[in-house]
Amino acid sequence: MAISLSVVLLLAIILVVMMRGGSIKAGPAVVAILFGFFLASTGMAPSINRFLDSIAETINSISF
Repeated sequence: MAISLSVVLLLAIILVVMMRGGSIKAGPAVVAILFGFFLASTGMAPSINRFLDSIAETINSISF
């Protein structure tokens, strides 16, 4: 849950920065949000979650 919330917060911040910077307008941003919302309710959602979890675990296991 903590990773999911962090990713959502990070993506929301990126979206706001892109909108304020003029890289993306409000219309396409709404479409992107709706796409993500509806994608989460499809059969691909578990695969996407597993993929993102594996990336998070890989990043977490990197030691400097």
